[in-house]
Amino acid sequence: MGTQDVYEGVTAAIVSAIEAGAGSWVMPWRQSLPVNAITRKPYRGGNTCVLWFAAADKGFDSEEWATYRQWASVDAQVRKGERGTACLFFSPAGTKTVAVSDDDESETRTVGRRAVAKVFWVFNAAQVDGYEAKAPQSAQLSESERVASAERFFSGVGAKVTTSAAGRACYSRVVDEIQLPDFSSFRSGQDYYATSAHEHAHWTGHESRLNREYGKRFGDNAYAMEELTAELSSAFTCAHLGLNTVARPDHAAYLASWLRCLRADGRALWSVASKAQAATDFLVAAASPGLEVAA
Repeated sequence: MGTQDVYEGVTAAIVSAIEAGAGSWVMPWRQSLPVNAITRKPYRGGNTCVLWFAAADKGFDSEEWATYRQWASVDAQVRKGERGTACLFFSPAGTKTVAVSDDDESETRTVGRRAVAKVFWVFNAAQVDGYEAKAPQSAQLSESERVASAERFFSGVGAKVTTSAAGRACYSRVVDEIQLPDFSSFRSGQDYYATSAHEHAHWTGHESRLNREYGKRFGDNAYAMEELTAELSSAFTCAHLGLNTVARPDHAAYLASWLRCLRADGRALWSVASKAQAATDFLVAAASPGLEVAA
């Protein structure tokens, strides 16, 4: 399977799931990030989406994944007949020196080089024998501990946030301010901070921060793609904090636009997931200065 097959296969699966949901489909986000069972590093960006979708589709409870060889390295055996899930590894983008002309005395210049994607296959802990799956660290925390952790996290980010009983959840790029309903307006603390995570994701796109743009590639659907970026970033941030995500009331309004973009461009999800990962990385770095964000 080539990289294009992975792009298109994952996109096709998502499109089918949305269509089958007939407008009521809810993203299968999880309360913790998928991690490599051996290195303990979390998967990132598009691979996070891939593994969350695969776990939901196959009914896996574990968030632990690894390649066939990695499982073998800890004397675990992938069961016969189990099928792996394809993910993508992107080699770091770099630079190369090229000749400006073919003359012997030609000048050279340094140009950017795009990252190269390669396919690798992973298996969930539920697909192997000889390994005792580990629960996510966040699973050991009570809901009150998760809420307290989320409060510290978003306070550390330092965005300007106002709340009001009659307010609605939104981010204004003009005044660079997040507005949220009062805490008491939400069913739980987790719901409040999940909504806050969505609006904070929008906040990262301001020109003074990530200056997020979508260009001609998404055209009139740029606004919907920003909403999908915020949706994904919120899911990544909530999983980082061990929080449940909430279905946004305006979610269904964007499904048609998301479908249109996904059908037209098999790589759209990966592009948006990359921007969403960058947004979450920005928030994590702002909330915890000095903490190294996984590459």
